[in-house]
Amino acid sequence: MKNEENSLVRFLKDWTLPVAIGLGTILYLVFAFVPVLDGAARLMAPFFDAILPLFMFLILFVTFCKVDFHKLRPTAWHLWVGVFQIVFIAIMMSLILAYKMTGDTLVLMEALLTCIVAPCAAAAPVVTQKLGGDLEGMTTWTLLSNLITALFIPICFPMVEKGADITFMKAFLTILYQVCMVLVVPMLLAYIVKHHFHRLHRRIISVKDLSYYLWAFSLMIVSGTTVKNICHANTSATFLLVIGGLGLVLCIVQFAVGRWIGHYFGATIEAGQGLGQKNTAFAIWIAYTYLNPLSSVGPGCYILWQNIINSVEIHKNSKTHKFKNS
Repeated sequence: MKNEENSLVRFLKDWTLPVAIGLGTILYLVFAFVPVLDGAARLMAPFFDAILPLFMFLILFVTFCKVDFHKLRPTAWHLWVGVFQIVFIAIMMSLILAYKMTGDTLVLMEALLTCIVAPCAAAAPVVTQKLGGDLEGMTTWTLLSNLITALFIPICFPMVEKGADITFMKAFLTILYQVCMVLVVPMLLAYIVKHHFHRLHRRIISVKDLSYYLWAFSLMIVSGTTVKNICHANTSATFLLVIGGLGLVLCIVQFAVGRWIGHYFGATIEAGQGLGQKNTAFAIWIAYTYLNPLSSVGPGCYILWQNIINSVEIHKNSKTHKFKNS
């Protein structure tokens, strides 16, 4: 019995992310399609919409409590990952504008564009630390990546969607505000706690993998929202499968290119996560707000693909450590 419990705990630890995605999906489907629960689903929806930013805040606060702030500085791999992100954006924009895309083709390209232009996930430092990578380097790239996103969305989106109600300054300030609330505020709070509230700081960092499991819970909420968007998408199942399939290809390409860049600088884990792991909750928001709402299915599917890759990497890393320690 004890061995079965240990096996279950080990499985949940190794595959936390797919389990969170599966639970989020199942819970949404149950509440959506069981008539007696419909009222509860409508009542809880605003609550989950409000609590998600709080979880992202807590995830980063806990993560930043472990950061050595003196080591936050740009490095060579940051430059090259940034260059490749900009190159990918330029390729997508060139295709959209050169072929004057419209209709489903444009929606498909918008879905992919949001997965490229989106910043590095706020939880990427959490996964990087879990894989044994450089937390400070990853945190620095997360900040730089958000700056790239803040600059390119206001430039690109009005050219893609001519009717997009967006000006450079309005979009820039909106995104900058999001960045400050999600990244800068928890970072400042973590800095204050680390240097002035030592007892509280020791308690926070003593809880192993706290930020990882907070992230898993937030992933469950985002997964439910994604399934909701897919179920309410006004298009064919075939087109949704095409978006999901191309999203998988793009996810693999971005992780692979990032790792290829990183191996030249001894930062394979960091650069792979930096280019491949995206802030999909943010990407869904910008797609739904500024582009065709159907394009939000792209980053919604990307959530699944990137977290499957993350889970495989975490599982392999866990097995490697067990082998070394045995």
